[in-house]
Amino acid sequence: MKLMITSAVCSSLLLASGCNTAEQNTTTTKTEMPATQNVALTSGITLANMDKSVRPQDNFYRYINGGWLKNTTIPGDKTAVGSFYDLRDTADDNVKAIIEELAATENLKTGSDEQKVADLFRSYMDSAGRDALGIKPIQGILDTISALKNKNELASFLGEYQAAGVSSPLAFYISVDAKDSSRYATHIWQSGLGLPDRDYYFNEAERFVNLRAGYLKHIENMYNLAGLENGAAAAKTIMALETKLAGFHWTQVESRDSAKRYNKFNVTDLNTLTDAFDWNAFLAAQGVSKQTDIIINQPSFIKGFGETFAQTSLDDWKTYQTFHTLSGFAGSLTSALDKENFDFYSKQLSGRKEQRPMWKRGVSVVNSNLGEVIGKVYVARHFTAKAKSRMSELVENLRTSYGDSITELDWMSEDTKKAAHVKLAAFTPKIGYPDKWEDYTSLVIKSDDLVGNRIRSNKVSHQKEVEKLGGPIHDWEWGMTPQTVNAYYNPTVNEIVFPAAILQPPFFNMAADDAVNYGGIGAVIGHEMGHGFDDQGSRYDAEGNMRNWWTESDLAEFAKRSEALVKQYDDYQVFDDLNVNGALTLGENIGDLSGVTIAYKAYKASLKGKEAPVIDGLTGDQRFFMGYAQIWRSKIVEKSMRNRVATDSHSPGEFRALGSLSNMPEFYEAFGLKEGDAMYIAPEKRVKIW
Repeated sequence: MKLMITSAVCSSLLLASGCNTAEQNTTTTKTEMPATQNVALTSGITLANMDKSVRPQDNFYRYINGGWLKNTTIPGDKTAVGSFYDLRDTADDNVKAIIEELAATENLKTGSDEQKVADLFRSYMDSAGRDALGIKPIQGILDTISALKNKNELASFLGEYQAAGVSSPLAFYISVDAKDSSRYATHIWQSGLGLPDRDYYFNEAERFVNLRAGYLKHIENMYNLAGLENGAAAAKTIMALETKLAGFHWTQVESRDSAKRYNKFNVTDLNTLTDAFDWNAFLAAQGVSKQTDIIINQPSFIKGFGETFAQTSLDDWKTYQTFHTLSGFAGSLTSALDKENFDFYSKQLSGRKEQRPMWKRGVSVVNSNLGEVIGKVYVARHFTAKAKSRMSELVENLRTSYGDSITELDWMSEDTKKAAHVKLAAFTPKIGYPDKWEDYTSLVIKSDDLVGNRIRSNKVSHQKEVEKLGGPIHDWEWGMTPQTVNAYYNPTVNEIVFPAAILQPPFFNMAADDAVNYGGIGAVIGHEMGHGFDDQGSRYDAEGNMRNWWTESDLAEFAKRSEALVKQYDDYQVFDDLNVNGALTLGENIGDLSGVTIAYKAYKASLKGKEAPVIDGLTGDQRFFMGYAQIWRSKIVEKSMRNRVATDSHSPGEFRALGSLSNMPEFYEAFGLKEGDAMYIAPEKRVKIW
């Protein structure tokens, strides 16, 4: 499985997790164009979801989605339901059908893609076989940990076994060099925590105190279920060690800062950060001993890690790595270990009441390890050339409107506008699926060896990454599979990517009037383009290099407008005791505001001066904004929502809708907002960036 440090590499449309049945007609048939130009187009608005007791001027999100919110219960095996999650369920069903066809086929050729998919799924679904094996599949790794004689051997272990899927405090990965986008570079990101974020170790609120107690008990339970001794003592050792590491972790907001994260070191100078750790052993075990430089994302963490590494006994480090090996593979071992892992991480931490069906978990395993094999079949069945062509047209319409908006900005100088136009013109759109598919030839998959399958998959992926060093940029690669319901922008290659699975209602409806499509997928396109010009993406030029292309005065004005957006979102209250973090979510909020602003501009341009038809009693402008609000329809359990607010760079869906629309004069006109309405912001305080 490819390691992607999302906040470092790309900006995605939403958190990549979660999954409910689609109320829209997103079936397993291909998306088709209307048969003729005379077919009546629908509004694309799900009127049954509305709550007309809410004034649109007070809470447009609840006006559009309130009926659904009132009438929808989150199933026990989910932490969230909504537009994105409906499509994810549909995609899972589609992928399941593909896998089951293959799994039911006899005598598949050994080494073929079909055999690998079928046997990987079988290896997951064979719970009885996994129960019989116990922890035998990871015993070799545990024995290696136990046999470590000194900390230099430990450094080698951390390097070698990360490639197999064992986590450690140093998350090594390979990505494009942000200041030289013609080359790949090695990187290290802070890691090593079993709880979601540093604050979980220090916050004294009752919820966090209970979670820490639960984590201690979870570690003890895992030891007992695995037949390992001294679980209670191990739990205290691991918690103490992780707490030390957490104290050196950068905050989520600090780690968003791409400029502060770019710290290139000669490998020979890593000892200036810490000389307590054998860097040569670690990097040699990663297979990159010839690499002369490395980018350290959080240097102060490395210094703190070095102190902790030196002060912590080898036996305590062995205990720590033993648990993290057990934890990392728990879902692939016995039913008891899998359940214990679920009970803490999903139930206690995130509020999920029951396990997802086993087949869905099996689908996730196949998607994670053989995603593009499935992707080939998925797009053949569920994505048409017509849909790709229409999407390409929308992308170019949005690009044109973005360019017009840049030209019309009254706060930006001509020099900065010129550079922004160059960057916009250089955007590379990727739509639906890759032109070149991932090659899994070297991966061996066995029907009775789930852990071995995962380890081999991790090693193959790692080796492919290592082989990139010194070579050309793989600009054909995708960071998501076609069956992923998401989208992303990657600044170092200046590309915007839209997998096939998101190109369905309510985002992209081939049978609907243009207004809802521009409000849906148009805003998604604009959002990803907007990441190229958000507080972090704007630091990269047209070639993907991090350099300042702004005049000093323009940069100051951009920062001023961004800070106003931070303050706006800081005021949004998720719960009585919890608000949105405007600084953490700034990039996504800029993407949302830019996206819907530019999508509206593109929609109006598409009318070519004509009046939009009235459909279902709604004007074109009204349908546009309603289409935008309905894509953020979601309902999330409280524990999961609290985790997301603490760690996710995306605002909750309600505020993604309200925040952007509250700044748009066109929205005020479409729904008659005036002073005194809850969504009203005085004109001089509304934020306009792009």
